[in-house]
Amino acid sequence: MGIIEASKLIFEYIRRDEEGNVEGITRAVDQVDLDIQKGDFIAILGHNGSGKSTLAKHMNGILHPTEGTLWVDGKNTRDIERQWEIRQTAGMVFQNPDNQIIGSLVEEDVGFGPENLGVPTEEIWIRVEESLKAVGMLEYRKHSPNKLSGGQKQRVAIAGIVAMHPKCIVLDEPTAMLDPVGRKEVIRTIRALNEVEKVTVLLITHYMEEAIYADKVIVMDSGKIVMRGTPKEIFSEVEKLKALRLDVPQVTLLAYELKKKGMPISDGILTMDELVKEIC
Repeated sequence: MGIIEASKLIFEYIRRDEEGNVEGITRAVDQVDLDIQKGDFIAILGHNGSGKSTLAKHMNGILHPTEGTLWVDGKNTRDIERQWEIRQTAGMVFQNPDNQIIGSLVEEDVGFGPENLGVPTEEIWIRVEESLKAVGMLEYRKHSPNKLSGGQKQRVAIAGIVAMHPKCIVLDEPTAMLDPVGRKEVIRTIRALNEVEKVTVLLITHYMEEAIYADKVIVMDSGKIVMRGTPKEIFSEVEKLKALRLDVPQVTLLAYELKKKGMPISDGILTMDELVKEIC
């Protein structure tokens, strides 16, 4: 069994009127099967309303399946008594870092999670230093989070999760509110955690350029998984992605247009270096 596994997962939002009567039901996740292995870097793509964020909230036990099952490190998320263990295993990072930062100093904020886990004080400070080093924010440990940039705040939020020593980090559009510089900082941090620290990463994003670094890409539409494969396999299907109202990385689109004009270029070009080699 993988670190995160789903079988026939269904989740429905129920709308009720003021008297509590059911007005309608929206199926946000529809018969999803997953098998994510330890150390994987998975990107989940989809337009707004595709179900990707709803799926992410199941991995941390924030939401529970309407039908089907989801396991986190072998623990069934329906098991209320295992919720604390599940949330220790799969840490969650959201869009807005201000919603997760509560300390008056960076180091206090990062140490908050381990403190709640009952980690001894000496061990907490070791974890704080390790986590801030891992996200490149150690020099800011005595700074107020309020004075940091958006990208720096998000890296502090990630450090706070890393300090809890999770096996998996689920990031729900962590760069959506950041400028291009902040996005690059956060993606660089996520890649380092995966490659160096061997943390399993699930990145929910609508920025195609962020997905090219993943081991595998999952594409969702109307609550279903409609595509899955390596970044090269997924981004080779330009027309299919367009039909799903998704973009492709700019260099991939350029290579696709050049190929349509008759240039002998391979499908699924992901970087400028790859395109230059193809042309030369």
